[in-house]
Amino acid sequence: MIAAGRAGERGSRVLLVEKNGRLGVKLLITGHGRCNITNKIDSPRELAEKFGRNGKFLISAFSRFGVSDIIGFFESRGVKTKVEKNNRVITGSDMAEDVLNALIGYMEKNRVEIKLNAEVRSIYRSGARIEKIVLADGEEVFADRFIICTGGKSYPATGSTGDGFEWAKTLGHSVIRPAPSLTPVILKDDFVKELEGLSLRDIKIAAYKDGRKFDSGVGDALFTAKGMSGPLIINMSKGVRKELPGDVVLKIDLAPDLDFTELDARVRKDFQEGPNRQIKNCLDMLLPQKLVPVIMRVAGIDPEKKVNCVTKEERKRLLHLIKEFEVHVAGLHGFDKAVITAGGIELSEVDSKTMRSKLIENLFFAGEVLDLDGPTGGYNLQVCWSTGYCAGEAAAV
Repeated sequence: MIAAGRAGERGSRVLLVEKNGRLGVKLLITGHGRCNITNKIDSPRELAEKFGRNGKFLISAFSRFGVSDIIGFFESRGVKTKVEKNNRVITGSDMAEDVLNALIGYMEKNRVEIKLNAEVRSIYRSGARIEKIVLADGEEVFADRFIICTGGKSYPATGSTGDGFEWAKTLGHSVIRPAPSLTPVILKDDFVKELEGLSLRDIKIAAYKDGRKFDSGVGDALFTAKGMSGPLIINMSKGVRKELPGDVVLKIDLAPDLDFTELDARVRKDFQEGPNRQIKNCLDMLLPQKLVPVIMRVAGIDPEKKVNCVTKEERKRLLHLIKEFEVHVAGLHGFDKAVITAGGIELSEVDSKTMRSKLIENLFFAGEVLDLDGPTGGYNLQVCWSTGYCAGEAAAV
């Protein structure tokens, strides 16, 4: 949408071909329906570093149309924004629909023609140029330039089924094998179902394989019916995927602001203030109530036991579990729940300034179809805005 709008703004006659029955299906579910527009990192280089080794490809696009540009773009069209935890930029109204409406308005102003329920069946080339596309109903569409903005394979129910990868391959492009990235984690532990729906805020998680620590982070997480999700888990899943298969363990620190000695002092103080209380009722200021029975069971402590009868050894086991509550990874969810797709069009075959293919002279790429995937928190949408804007601008020249 932003590529089409920018090309139209530059004076081109533009047709946007959309296979869904409405625009922005995937956009509407971003940020849990609030649309995490971008992340408030103004330095193009610093922002690009969030994308690992492929990030340098984005420096030019971020410099041409970056974080402040997209915030200004939407605010000038009536979409207020706010900065939340971890520099996430969210719609002021908490409604992704506002972002979609602004983009539709941008295209309408620049006379972009929109064709819905139009699935591309095939692309025809003549030499180093695309000649036409043919839709599922047999209609042929001719154009001077083409931009592929199909996304990856994540959330296929929204229409992202990897079509762009297949088209690129038929046109001679290399495609790094797509894989689900930023996904919830599936756990082996029997108690997971008991904890479904439990949110944990500002916790620390360290990830280990065969006793070797390979990742850690602080943030929010959520227990699901089969495992864990939430921003912290989603971001760590990328590192977890590289270590699977194998014995991968997540150690959750439920009290990261307290070291072991401080936590011990806190627990003993709580115990002393209510020596005749049952231990299960004495931890509610320290742990979520839903977690207490599980902790008691894993620690081997009778939850009905009065705190003045809790042994030193039992207290140590309890402290250890609060600081290192272990869960065991069985695997990760697939494309159906992946935030983003890793892999995609080989970046060395694309001009980083214009998003133009180096193989097909009238072809451009933008967004998730490229071999770019960053952490959760607005980073991947910024890639869409920046690459889309650059592609639309270059294609209109």
